[in-house]
Amino acid sequence: MALLGPMVVIAEHSAGDLIEILGKAGAFPIVEASWRSAPDAIAEIGPAALAIADPDHSPEVRHLNGLARAIEAVGGPFMPIIARVTEDGGAPLLGALPVDVDEPVSRLVARVRSALRVRTLHATAIRRALAANMPTTFAPAILSDDLLDEATVLCVGRGRAYPELSVAIGERVGVVGSLSIEAAARCLGTRDIDGIVIGDGFSARMVNALLIAVAEDAGFRDLPVAVLGGAVDDGMTDRLPNLIRVESDARRLVDRLLPFLRLQALEGRLKRMLKTLDSKGLVDPTTGLMEPTAFWRDLEHAAADATERGSALSVARIAFESQPDRRTSLDAARLLSRLVRDVDVACRDDDGSVLIAFTETDLRAAHVVARRLANTIRQTMITPEQDRRTLSPTVTLATLKPKDNLYSMMARISAFPKVAAQ
Repeated sequence: MALLGPMVVIAEHSAGDLIEILGKAGAFPIVEASWRSAPDAIAEIGPAALAIADPDHSPEVRHLNGLARAIEAVGGPFMPIIARVTEDGGAPLLGALPVDVDEPVSRLVARVRSALRVRTLHATAIRRALAANMPTTFAPAILSDDLLDEATVLCVGRGRAYPELSVAIGERVGVVGSLSIEAAARCLGTRDIDGIVIGDGFSARMVNALLIAVAEDAGFRDLPVAVLGGAVDDGMTDRLPNLIRVESDARRLVDRLLPFLRLQALEGRLKRMLKTLDSKGLVDPTTGLMEPTAFWRDLEHAAADATERGSALSVARIAFESQPDRRTSLDAARLLSRLVRDVDVACRDDDGSVLIAFTETDLRAAHVVARRLANTIRQTMITPEQDRRTLSPTVTLATLKPKDNLYSMMARISAFPKVAAQ
């Protein structure tokens, strides 16, 4: 198992038990510091992570500001912060991952390990960006905006608390709702999910069946999972490092979950950026689709090749009857990025619609594929308005005719077609 690396433990009182466990887990060196001396300790060893040991201590604002400045001065990949908290309390720093003080210290170690995976991913992105002479792309500014704007949570429930729970989480992040465990399990395979919230209305057996399915898939094991009430098998806390349990308070459950969602959203952003680097800038890191400029350039080559060889080429525009908000539009584009065939290319246009070029595909076959994609969006996505209507995409198709050029073909699906030269 990977070592934890250097760490700073912030404590106003002795935290010998925590330091001993962290040392056994591979943290070295470990520096114990007060809130006042923590900035100097961070500057001295450049820790991989911080641990806040005192759940009852409220640091002064000047100490919090000094700590933030010290973390920023270290630079490099982000530094996860794990904080012990009381049942009714919160972490003193925004973004700190809470661990209930009644939980064993091993839970804190598990969350440090999980968070360090994302730190390693960030370090990899920075290293590859520097190698590609793109140092500004992955600068610390990647953490400057609110990552919750990109997060999507699967909210599962059907009991009395479900409306309150879905509203509480929906005020902060995008929500995919599910009234059954079976539908939730299917959704995990089709959507980019940053966390799972399980409300009431299910038996303990059903809840644990979903948790087991999540724990057994390596791709989901580090997902934050929050359970409101209900019995959770004790073994699940060891298999899911970011499992959160709150008895009945939906708002407190959401507050505990948000730092984990920020971390998961950061991981998703970094993975998309790594794909962008691997493709030498051809992939848009916000959607997972092709960059618009690269799309038009590739489409121009595909049209020229189809004309020369007499092969088929079709294009589709998937747009929406009412303009969705930015989060919904990006979520739809990311969903399509998972569904588009490897032989096709697609991009998100300026108006939020998605353009797809189907190579070696005639109009009839393109119609079948495009309708299937549109139906998937219609069945899985809803608008953010109060009525929560399903998102209704419209599909416009065109195919390359013998006397066509790229401009004339695209003019049939767009009033303002672009060309690669632009």
